[in-house]
This record gives sequence, structure tokens and C-alpha cells, in this order.
Amino acid sequence: MILTALKDYYDRLAADPETGVATFGLEQKPIEFVVVLREDGSFVRIEDLRSGEGKKKTGRNFLVPKSEIRTVQVLPNLLWDNPVYTLAGDKPGKNGEWVGQRHQGFIDRVGEVAQETGDQGVLAVLKFLQAGRPGLTDDLLWEEVNSSTGNVSFRLKKDLELVCQREAVRNLTARPENEEAAQGVCLVSGKKAPIAGLHPPVKGVWGGQASGGRIVSFNLAAFRSQGKSQNFNAPVSEEAAFAYTTALNRLLAKGSRNRTQVGDASTVFWAGRDNPMEGAFLQVVEPTEKEAAAAEMRELLESPRSGAPPLIEDPTRFCVLGLAPNSSRLAVRFWYDGTVARVARAFLAHFADTEIIHGPKQPDTLSLFRLLVSLALQGKSANIPPNLGGELMRAVLEQTPYPRAVLAAAVRRTRAEREIPYARAALIKACLVRRARYTRSQDKEVAVSLDLANTNPGYLLGRLFSVLERIQERANPGLNATIRDRFYASASATPVVAFPHLMTLKNHHLAKLENRGEAVNLEKRVGLIVDGLNDFPAHLDLADQGRFAIGYYHQRQDFYTKKETDQAASAEQE
Repeated sequence: MILTALKDYYDRLAADPETGVATFGLEQKPIEFVVVLREDGSFVRIEDLRSGEGKKKTGRNFLVPKSEIRTVQVLPNLLWDNPVYTLAGDKPGKNGEWVGQRHQGFIDRVGEVAQETGDQGVLAVLKFLQAGRPGLTDDLLWEEVNSSTGNVSFRLKKDLELVCQREAVRNLTARPENEEAAQGVCLVSGKKAPIAGLHPPVKGVWGGQASGGRIVSFNLAAFRSQGKSQNFNAPVSEEAAFAYTTALNRLLAKGSRNRTQVGDASTVFWAGRDNPMEGAFLQVVEPTEKEAAAAEMRELLESPRSGAPPLIEDPTRFCVLGLAPNSSRLAVRFWYDGTVARVARAFLAHFADTEIIHGPKQPDTLSLFRLLVSLALQGKSANIPPNLGGELMRAVLEQTPYPRAVLAAAVRRTRAEREIPYARAALIKACLVRRARYTRSQDKEVAVSLDLANTNPGYLLGRLFSVLERIQERANPGLNATIRDRFYASASATPVVAFPHLMTLKNHHLAKLENRGEAVNLEKRVGLIVDGLNDFPAHLDLADQGRFAIGYYHQRQDFYTKKETDQAASAEQE
């Protein structure tokens, strides 16, 4: 399913010539230097195609014959490669024999292609190499080429394209490598075709190997069956393997607008055709300097664009794939294959579930990244618990209950930091709301803001703790540490241990308040909350610890809201 969807995306790109996607047998590679030759194979000059400054210089991308999959064996690429293969350049730590074997392998392959095609450009390269590369080392750029690890290719002086891009070479690379051997039924296309023994590597997955990894790989005997080796255990044709890896590398490429990071999962997404959802998806997942307002996001998802149906009614296919490194392989963190309409409705449901009261300068909607970072130690993305991003993304897209691990992580981080920021409160509220809805719980659903009718013990105790902290703050202005810093963890988990002491402490704080009217109002608020409690429970389960956090957050926001309202009213009277 995943490979088929990726091949379909490749077919979409290939149908549009403006995308510049590689055709079968080719791939995009950066070329740093080009050796310019005459038709007779004589040397003209070296061209430097790099751009940038210092060590950040990069070559120019070209469509070249696909690279060989090699480890220690001699396998030259066709008419392009590093300076060792192409020009017998120096390699630190390697002797002349080691370099010579690789350079000779390159010459031999050029000779095979020259014999098969008779192409003028290929013959010129062969003559130049067989003659010992005359004039090359006299060029002013030779030392830079010799010390480079980038790619080198060749061009005829009269041409604009590289020799490896000439029509005869393109026609040669477009043929399957094993046209007669290793035939089988492709699992992707369902047609009989030459099967790829090894699939091209996929690069760009965060944390993965620089050389790339593979989704399909059978490299040990324990993974094989029926005496089949390598990827013949899961037969995919060479053409299909090229298509899906080309599409995936394109999605994962640096600067791609179809990729993002969700926890430890490099996430790519694409639609069956050009669709606004590809841009909307990024707004929901990625952090921005100013998160989109809820109204803006709803308008984007619900309103028509350019005469097309609204996104919540768009039947266009939409896929999301999350990948994480696993040694030389790639692990699939999550996979979603649905429609634009389903994704739009899932996002709207997610916005509704995470909606909670917040400060006037805070955004109405939070990106998935900010929600996940609220669960991480020190608020660093690198500390987001493994697998959590993928599990949360899957729950959002499939509109299922948020993972219990998310609620546990949020409660644990709150107890450790003794703080409930907006993003974490929104996530805890979403976990509780969606779980209650799917289990058809009789408990009252957690509201967006302070709910005086909510009699859940956890919620009431959270509110009570917030009021007790407020009393302490009013009695001791400028206090550096409050009861939250000392008692939050015990109060939210084992109320019977903490609250009797806090209630006694409250009386001392009330006695210090100079404004007796305020003291009476706060005492009444404590009484109203306590009246809803039968007793202080010995223990609160995970869900009620989450409700404790929301009760505390709601009550705290209510204090801030009233303060801001009073200040605004005073300003109007003046």
C-alpha cells in the first residue's frame, strides 16, 4: 500500500514536465566540477559549478544516471563519480593501487558504454582517460578537485549538457538492468518484470545514516524464505523500486514543503493532485512565529478555493507517512491513506478538542509541534519521548482517542515542573474529552473554561489548590515560591496527604490579608469548592490527575481574566 501510493505520487510528478523529476534510470545529484573536452578527447578546462562560501559550497544539481549501491567493492557510476573514480584523485590513507583499481573500473565502464552506443561524447571521455588525462593537472582548479569529495563529470565543449545526459546514454540507462534474469510478478504493479535485488537508498530521514536507509531490506538469512535472497522475498520491479524511492527522496529533500518533523518521525505528505491541503497540513503541524487563528484555519478547511469544493468535502486522496531511522533500515512510525475531506474533518475535531481558555496574546490554535514540545524535558524538541509524535499524529488523523501515553507524559511533566502552560493544558483537556466521548463515560466533559457545575473530585481539588495558592499570594505579595512549588505533586496524586496541611496553612494566610472583603470572598470560594467534596481522596488515578491539572488551570485563568476585566473597567471610568 505504501509503495503503491508513493509510485502513484511519482506518476503524478512525472506527468508534469515542470517538476523536473528524474525518469527511470536517472537521479538528481550535485556535480561540483566538470571536465570540458573537445570531440577528439583533448582537455580544455575544468569548470567549478559550486556555489556558496567556504565549507558550505555545494554543487549544481543535474539529472545523471542513478548511482551504484556499493560498500567496499569497485562499482563506478556511469560517467560521473568522485575524483578518485573519475580522475584517479588522491584519497587520504589509501595507496596508489587502491586508487588505481577504482579509476580503472571507471575507465572500463566508460569503454563498455562507448562500444555499445558509439556516442561521440562517450568516446571523447574514453580517449581522454586512456591517454592518461593529459593537461588535467596543469589546470588551476586541479588541486581543489583533487582535495574534493564531491562529484565530477564531463562535458563536450560544443554542448550544454553533460556527456552522461546525452540521448544515447539516457536510452541506455532507461533499460532494466536485469532484463532477462530475475523475472517475477511485481507486488506494486502486478505485472511480470525484472525484479530489483536491492532498492535504491532513501535519504533525508532525521537521525538516519548519511548514505540512506531502506524500507524494504532482507540482509540476513533469518529474514529470507523459500531459498530466496535479498529483496526477491518481496518482489518489486526495478521500475517500481526506482519510482517509489525517487518520490520519497523528493518528499524528504531539504527545503521540501511536503515534509515536516513530528517527534522522532520525519513525516511526508502528499495529495493525489495539487491541493491546498498540502499547505494547510504544514500550518497544523509546524511551528510558526504566529500560529494561525482558529477562524483562519476553519476558513481554510471549510471554504472553497479557486472554484474547487471545500476541503471538508474534497474527495482527493491524501497520504501521510512517518519514518524513523532503525540502523540501516527505516521504521514506519505511522501511515495514513485517506482523503482531503477526512483530514480536514480530523483537524477541525482536533481544534475543537484542544480548545481551552488562554491569554489574549496567545494563539487560538497550536501546532502539533508545540503540543509535543510541551511534553518534553526543558521544552526541547530533541527530548520529545520516542514514538509519542507518531502515536499522536495517528490519533489526530484517524480521530481516535489520544494515546494514554500522551496524558501520562503531560501529567508527569506537570508534576515535575509544577507548571501548567497553555499547550500542555490544551493537550490534557483533549485527551480527557476524546476518551470520555469514545468510552461514553458518564463523567461530565471537561469544558473550555471554568466550569462551576463540574463535581469531579480531581477537578474540584485542582480548583481548590489554585484558590489556596491565590490566598497565599495575596497574603504575601512578591513571594518567590508558593505552595505549588512544594505541594503540587503530592496534592495532585495523594490529596489526603497534602490538603489537610494546606487547609490549616490557608487560615494563617487569610489572617494576614488586610483587605477583609477579599479575605471573605476567598473564604467563600474555598467553602463552595469543599462543599462539593465528600472527603480528600487517598489517591487520584491518571485521568483525575489530568482533571486536577485542568481544574487548577481553569481557576488560575479565571483569576487572571477577572483581574484584566477589573482593570479595563477602571480605565473606562477614568
